[in-house]
Amino acid sequence: MSTDPHAPSRFRTASLCLVGALVLWALPGVMPLDAQTPETGRITGQVIDLESGQPLPGAQILVDGSGSGILAGVSGRFQLDAVPAGTRVLRVQYLGYRPAQLESVEVRAGETTRIEIRLERAAIEVEGISVVAQREGGTVATALNAQRTASGVMNSISAEQIARSPDGDAAAAVKRVSGVTVQDGKYVFVRGLGERYTTASLNGARIPSPEPERKVVPLDLFPSGLLEAVSTQKTFTPDQPGDFSGGVVNIRTPEFPLRPVYSFSMSTGYRPGITGSPIPSGPSAGSEWLGLGTGPRTLPDPARNYSGAASRGDEVNQVVNSFRNSWSVLDQPGRLPASLGGSVGGSTDLGGRTLGYLGSLTYSNSQEARLDQRRARVGTGQAEIDRYDGQSGSTSVLWGGLANVGLLLGNHSEIHLNNSYNRSADNEARIEIGVDENTRSTVQVERLRYVERSVRSTQLRGEHQLAAAHGMDWSVSHSAVSRAEPDRSEFVTWMDPETPVWFNDFEGAVRTFGGLDESSAEVGANYTFTLARSGGAPHRIRVGGLVRSTDRTASSQGFRIQAFNWTPTDPRWQMRPEEFFDGRFAANGDSEFLLSRELSGGNYTASDRQGAAYAMTEIELHPRLQVITGARLERSEIQVDAENQLGQADRTDREYTDLLPSLGLNIELTGTQQLRLAGSRTLARPEYREMAPITYREVLGGEQVIGNQELEHTLIDNFDARWEWYPSGDELLSLGVFAKRFHNPIEQRYLARSGTNTRTFENADSAVNYGIEAEVMKGLGGLDPRLDPLGLFMNVTVMRSRVNTGNEGDVERAMVGQAPYVLNGGLTWAPVASGLTATLLYNVVGERIVNARASGTQVDDVVERPRNVVDLSVRFPLLAGASGKVDLSNLLDAPYEVAQGSVVREFHRTGRGVSVGVSWQFR
Repeated sequence: MSTDPHAPSRFRTASLCLVGALVLWALPGVMPLDAQTPETGRITGQVIDLESGQPLPGAQILVDGSGSGILAGVSGRFQLDAVPAGTRVLRVQYLGYRPAQLESVEVRAGETTRIEIRLERAAIEVEGISVVAQREGGTVATALNAQRTASGVMNSISAEQIARSPDGDAAAAVKRVSGVTVQDGKYVFVRGLGERYTTASLNGARIPSPEPERKVVPLDLFPSGLLEAVSTQKTFTPDQPGDFSGGVVNIRTPEFPLRPVYSFSMSTGYRPGITGSPIPSGPSAGSEWLGLGTGPRTLPDPARNYSGAASRGDEVNQVVNSFRNSWSVLDQPGRLPASLGGSVGGSTDLGGRTLGYLGSLTYSNSQEARLDQRRARVGTGQAEIDRYDGQSGSTSVLWGGLANVGLLLGNHSEIHLNNSYNRSADNEARIEIGVDENTRSTVQVERLRYVERSVRSTQLRGEHQLAAAHGMDWSVSHSAVSRAEPDRSEFVTWMDPETPVWFNDFEGAVRTFGGLDESSAEVGANYTFTLARSGGAPHRIRVGGLVRSTDRTASSQGFRIQAFNWTPTDPRWQMRPEEFFDGRFAANGDSEFLLSRELSGGNYTASDRQGAAYAMTEIELHPRLQVITGARLERSEIQVDAENQLGQADRTDREYTDLLPSLGLNIELTGTQQLRLAGSRTLARPEYREMAPITYREVLGGEQVIGNQELEHTLIDNFDARWEWYPSGDELLSLGVFAKRFHNPIEQRYLARSGTNTRTFENADSAVNYGIEAEVMKGLGGLDPRLDPLGLFMNVTVMRSRVNTGNEGDVERAMVGQAPYVLNGGLTWAPVASGLTATLLYNVVGERIVNARASGTQVDDVVERPRNVVDLSVRFPLLAGASGKVDLSNLLDAPYEVAQGSVVREFHRTGRGVSVGVSWQFR
């Protein structure tokens, strides 16, 4: 297969045509109405179901005595113009719901009155109707309500819950969700399945990945201050992307509030052993405090143009002199962390329409140190080799912002433009001493590494009520990510001589430059036909589709420097590297340095063109039985072109067409209890880097990873059952079971031909994954009135899995990344009307395989051992709309440990921390 060179331009043309058509179609709705006369005002609001919170488009709203009336439009929203000023009575009707009469609605001349109307089902006897202000998003009750009314199995964590924790980003927050684990502080695993089985979206739009080794989104890129909720959908429905089995993690940012809101926050903290103490640090360059430090580290032109033909001489000298002369790890005192945030939002009248807006910005700057770091490998007879002990430190910057606007075009249309940008930078330094296994020499390794990442997303979406029973929504989105790892340096010192000297090995002085850029454009549309019924939930038929175009470019190249005339007693090579690399030995005519290209690394490009169409229906067969069924057809064409450092090129083409059916049953047992049953087929495609046959090398004594062009995609059969009980709006008790069967699962494992130093990716024959999930959120006041301020929340997942590799002699093992159990718990103390909350949090993940042993070998798998984490967070009110917080994180300081048998392959502690802050909010 060859990619159509005109496909991207055709895609953009189609997108622009679609947007233009939709805007022209909506123009009649945006034309300004007659201006309000001095004696009249406007009423805007929304009609929703009291129990589910679902909007009720088509509800009838009448103003007594004025002759004004209208049908609620998209999302149940409505706008009544030219309403006579004064106290008015509103009557609201909707088929299948009890009529409501709203008394004393105050309308002021020339102003807009905003209300929310909640209707109850006609079959339920109630005493009255609740009319309140705009529903507040981001609360526990809102998250539980979304979970309860979802078509499939879903878990959600709200902004309110995130605020009660020390979590600073989406990755830290989502690990509190039932069955979710986070690897390396950023990569999400759902139900023990690796990141390939989990997809991430922002406000429903897919996010591209900034990682060169993985087609996955690191959630630590999203500051918690920009979140309204993080939800995890665990069962597939046809209106969702088909390439997931563990779950879809959807990060939702807040929509605009109807009333003006202003907020500001700031915090700082202290970390024992880090703040004020010397820690390993890398030299700074550029505007690192803004995450803009790549400029001085960019690959210099002499290195970019290096032919590779000359191993020494003037061309080599030019390349060596062009490198930034930074090699040594510095000892610098740790600084106080700092965090700032602010937001402004509200709505205003614009030409007779409601224009909403929300802007937010967050910034954090922190440092981390690992003062007892260790790494090693396993050699012959499972003996420990290549052990290195040392320290590392990093300075991290994370900032982001969003700018969202929404325009309500009367009662039948609304358009939203959501924009977000997030940027992070990590300046890392590592120094360690160990024995190089190849030479049996004691060496010191100094490594400087700077990584910069960014994610930008723009989404234009619209919702339109075409008629009482017909609705349509559409979206056009573009996302772009980048990852730069410029000028990573590694310098090795031989420690055995009386005077330490430069280790003149082929890995003794290395500079590596890497980068990645990926962009994704997506156009999607959905049509919904709603058949309202008296006394029951409406039937819905939903059809839709999308097209997505993704392009990635990634590169990595390195250079090795050695001395031509080297002896361990030569005083030149006993100096620090910043001295002998300052140009004194690399003038014109000098031939002191040898230069060669690093053999690992290379370049690859990937193009991914996807199209999908689906049809599904939600039918109420019985007042207590809802059926959700349908199918999704997905077509994907992937092309990966790779070129290694020797100039050898390879192309990998893959085409997939898959039909993905699903069936779900939601059974209402009582008014507060329900049972969900679901079955579906989904898939997992190989990641771009996994299909590129180029190698990536880690630090000296580390490992290599190489892609596999023969990988095929994985098909997964999914089965779920879950019982849910919602005693109140903010309480939950649930128990579920799940099972998954994998065909051709992709596993990362070691290559047998190269011992345990090179990893690759392979398709196993099959695998199964199954488990039990339980979750509880409960106030303790029912046990004893004195316990009323206390609330308990806990979720636990117990899982098992088995892999059949298809290789004779391989013993049964768990899937890579699958933990046998995950436990999250917490206890919140929140006295009524005090504004004070104190939350104690606990998290632990069972032992899981991170790399599988080579096929047919008798060595152990590489596993990450359990780590108990306890955090404490306190929030309390201050004066004049201000509130304070105190966070104590990682109280146990349990070590991070990766082992292979009796050999500890990785070990470090991250240390405890305390943070204090204050925030203000004004309405």
